[in-house]
Amino acid sequence: MSKLLWQPSEERIKTTNMYRFMGLVNEKFNKDFKTYGPLWEWSVDKLEDFWAITWDFIDIKASRSYDKAIDDPSKMPGAKFFVNARLNFAENLLRFQNDDLAIIFRGEDSVRRTLTYNQLYDEVAKTAASLKKMGIQKGDRVVGFVPNMPESIIAMLAATSLGAIWSSCSPDFGIKGVLDRFGQTRPKVLFTADGYFFKGKPMDSIERIAGIVKEIPSIEKIIVIPYVSEEPDISSLPNAVPFKDFKDPTATRIEFEQMDFDDPLYIMYSSGTTGLPKCMVQSVGGVLLHQKKELVLHTDLKAEDTIFYFTTCGWMMWNWLTTSLSVGATLVLYDGNPFHPGPDALWKMAQDERVTIFGTSAGYIEALKAAGVKPGKQFDLSALKSVLSTGSPLSDENFEFIYSEVKADLQLASISGGSDLNGCFALGNPIGPVYTGELQCRGLGMKVYAYDDAGTPVVGQQAELVCTAPFPSMPIFFWGDEDGSKYHSAYFDGYPGIWTHGDFIMVTENGGVIMFGRSDTTLNPGGVRIGTAEIYRRLDAMDELEDSVVVGQSWNNDVRVILFVKLAQGFALTDELQNKIRADIRANASPRHVPAKIIECPDVPYTLNMKKVELAVKKMIEGKEVKNKDALKNPEALDFFGSIEELKS
Repeated sequence: MSKLLWQPSEERIKTTNMYRFMGLVNEKFNKDFKTYGPLWEWSVDKLEDFWAITWDFIDIKASRSYDKAIDDPSKMPGAKFFVNARLNFAENLLRFQNDDLAIIFRGEDSVRRTLTYNQLYDEVAKTAASLKKMGIQKGDRVVGFVPNMPESIIAMLAATSLGAIWSSCSPDFGIKGVLDRFGQTRPKVLFTADGYFFKGKPMDSIERIAGIVKEIPSIEKIIVIPYVSEEPDISSLPNAVPFKDFKDPTATRIEFEQMDFDDPLYIMYSSGTTGLPKCMVQSVGGVLLHQKKELVLHTDLKAEDTIFYFTTCGWMMWNWLTTSLSVGATLVLYDGNPFHPGPDALWKMAQDERVTIFGTSAGYIEALKAAGVKPGKQFDLSALKSVLSTGSPLSDENFEFIYSEVKADLQLASISGGSDLNGCFALGNPIGPVYTGELQCRGLGMKVYAYDDAGTPVVGQQAELVCTAPFPSMPIFFWGDEDGSKYHSAYFDGYPGIWTHGDFIMVTENGGVIMFGRSDTTLNPGGVRIGTAEIYRRLDAMDELEDSVVVGQSWNNDVRVILFVKLAQGFALTDELQNKIRADIRANASPRHVPAKIIECPDVPYTLNMKKVELAVKKMIEGKEVKNKDALKNPEALDFFGSIEELKS
């Protein structure tokens, strides 16, 4: 049974954007909504009315208004949103020209830099002018192999101001990982830094950049941002120029290319651990509208806020964070290891920068708890109003950790969606309660249900996450997927005309959502599907374990649960510990969740975005090839799982 952890006060509720929005809906449509549930029901039943009023409320800037908010709400895929509207993504993010802080940059090497909105506009103008002079135009691809720093946002805004398509990877990607992504989309321009910092050490990128551009002949220009050295040696890079020399010093204004709502904006990538990454193309208006809805309504972001998300430029949370500029808020960018020089580094930064919205991953919160950090006791977090968590399901214990050791009065919003939609299916509700283990709500305008095998919506049962109506940030197509077959098979093979996301969820009686992990890695012992997250929730609470990964192994015409554990320092995998693990899982999850075998492993493999790669582990124990190991943060961790004698009996 979920436990109530937090309830916003009436005073706080009435200051939220969500409360104002609900009042506007009540007034315009003669409703009397007082809580979120009925508002959500209306938003998915009246999609055209919902998206039209949202467009106005979050104040989308367009040179031409739309003729119709949705041409056919029953059509998926293929519905058209905001037909005939004309707008520019960068223009919406650069609409504020003032001396308020737009960006605060903090690097683990102790650097601190700031940009006002006026300075940001000026930098984008100079960069866009030079891109335009070299012939970059609508539809061209401009990419970044970049740390999470101001120049990354400047490059993205400059490219998209011209109607170019932006895509990025973080500099910790290996050469093959970058080629698997940029090699498919054939960019004309590459923005890069000379390196990055990690755990206090400068990491050079020049050699890898040379290897990358050698294999991508479409790249006409390399623009190098100095970061680890003031004057990097770029002589080995063809057609390379330092960023300061590339910018046009005479440019002062930006001519924003006006785009259709569904013109391409971003190319996002799947993790690519089981084959070449999918190249998901997303639209100008779709990303802007969807992300701004989530920021303004679900995150309660306002111009006076300072928002931070620990992310890299290879994760969709970077794209999501940058849209905060459209609200006039201050973004805090951090590049480096979140535990350098100590595990409390980000919380000291949150104190110093007066962060009001702190975003991170479930893995970081677990590591923080394990390290014994108590942010609320160590730092002044009086400005903090919300903590956001994503990347994987957040355990009940870590929900409680936030309220006991960070701050008692804040909104903890566990959020879940994906790069596919550059946003969320389920996320925060600033006017509603927080319960242990539950994402607060399904997103407004997102017709999300848990479908059982018969295609029936169920409450209180684990089932498949589906979305039964179109939403604006759906990919418009996959790059290189000429007949649309890859796009269709990715989302629409399970239930015709219904988006199947590949997550296993439960919609609760509270109206919240509990995540149980990827449905393609769910376990099926005895033919009953169960989620791995239920096992992880039990293991995360055990001091003896540092990490774990659980998979299903085909065995004797059935599936048996195999648990791999990485032990905390000073502990051994004794019979006593194994019995404790099994007893805890049996009592708190179910007998079906109890692992048939528990095996110690030296490390657990993760993607670069810190998601466990259960499917790759499963392939390894079954003797199958795992492709594109460059998509992993620690690919060497997979080697252990390739030949385990214990799994042969």
